[in-house]
Amino acid sequence: MNTYIWEIESLDCVPSLDGQSDVVSVVHWRVNAVSDQTYVKTLLDGATQTLPYSSTIYGVQSLTYKLGSPFIAYSDLTKDAVIGWVQAAMGEEQVTAIQANLDKQLENLVNPSVITPPLPWSA
Repeated sequence: MNTYIWEIESLDCVPSLDGQSDVVSVVHWRVNAVSDQTYVKTLLDGATQTLPYSSTIYGVQSLTYKLGSPFIAYSDLTKDAVIGWVQAAMGEEQVTAIQANLDKQLENLVNPSVITPPLPWSA
């Protein structure tokens, strides 16, 4: 099972709009997916480390403030509120498509269709 972690990278704001200050107009977001499946990584010193497969997608979402809509002052914004705005603006279908894309990326890491083995004469 994969876990999806939404992050907010940055917010672009309109300095003044309809009597409000610092109105969020664009959200730069990232979704990280982490698989419950792991792989072993060999470090330069020969030590090994077990890590989960992971993947990420970065994007931007425009937002439109409508006069009279509830407004949250920039200093009072929370990560969860902004993620809610982004997901609402995208719609459930797009959120599901992003997660499906991450699932496919993870599946390709776990079961690659092309590999690069060491050269047979280098071993």
